Amino acid sequence: MGVLSDQEIMRDVRIEPFEQGIHRPGVISYGVSSYGYDVRVGRHFKIFTNVRSVIVDPKDFSSESFIDHEGDDCIIPPNSFALAETMEYFEIPRDVLAICVGKSTYARCGIIVNVTPLEPEWRGKVTLEISNTTPLPAKIYSCEGIAQLIFLRGETVCETSYADKKGKYQDQFGITLPKVLSNAL
Repeated sequence: MGVLSDQEIMRDVRIEPFEQGIHRPGVISYGVSSYGYDVRVGRHFKIFTNVRSVIVDPKDFSSESFIDHEGDDCIIPPNSFALAETMEYFEIPRDVLAICVGKSTYARCGIIVNVTPLEPEWRGKVTLEISNTTPLPAKIYSCEGIAQLIFLRGETVCETSYADKKGKYQDQFGITLPKVLSNAL
């Protein structure tokens, strides 16, 4: 496996809208970087709440577990969690895997961004899992950088891609909640 350069990312990975990695004073950086792409968080959030005291169950997820929020920023309560989506849409080539890591600006504030790998031939907007690990409220800025995707190219094309598997999160738009497919026909 090798890491894709900025030129290979621009040529091989579909990213819309695509942004150059230019200096933007007063803004958390986003756009193409040397060996990755810094994604922006959108304006829609689902903030987890314990107000309704529902159980968080990945096999039977209740929308009562969160409150919806839209805005220029989002305040995540102490020791809490929110879901959001990237502003960017991605199409990953069949010989590429993308791994997401949080930006250091947020990590140094105790804000952790988690995203599972974007498998070969995955496409859609990325659902971001944002954790506030601090005992204080944390502010997230919409339309600014939040995490970096690192693109790795395999030495050969994968045998079975995410599209081949008909992955359950393929072509997602909007914040996509947990899904477990049933065995029923």
